[in-house]
Amino acid sequence: MAPPKRRTRPQAPVALHGPRDEIDRALLTLLQTHARQSTADLARQLGVARTTVLARLNRLERDRVILGYTVRLGQDEQDAGLQAFVHIAVQPRSGRGVESRLQRMPEVRQLCTVSGEFDYVAQLHAPSALRLDGLLDEIGRLDGVIRTQTSVVLARRIDRLG
Repeated sequence: MAPPKRRTRPQAPVALHGPRDEIDRALLTLLQTHARQSTADLARQLGVARTTVLARLNRLERDRVILGYTVRLGQDEQDAGLQAFVHIAVQPRSGRGVESRLQRMPEVRQLCTVSGEFDYVAQLHAPSALRLDGLLDEIGRLDGVIRTQTSVVLARRIDRLG
């Protein structure tokens, strides 16, 4: 007679990339709040050794969970100029060319593919209404762009992105 089989709890799948545990998630949260904290300060707040923080940072950077460290501008600097969201519809098979040309425009802060009647949403930041107007004309004239629809940001009510 065979011995009874032991029941084991199924293991959660281990992610190959990304935060692996609560310490990783807490480390990422601390860095999002203030990325210039020293590893000693991070270790103290997490209750782990400084070398543990260094090893985790290296792994998170290697796995491309952390892509870089940046500066968050104060509200006055963010409010300088105009921000706009431009919905962009493109002809079939024109996306890569449009993306490439938008990549070369420094005022394009973010470009996302989206579902719905538009293919992309671009976030723009221009120093003036005149420059924003010129950018919108440039985007509208790009080969492959069928049409655009623009919304100018009047005020940020919630801003968790910095």
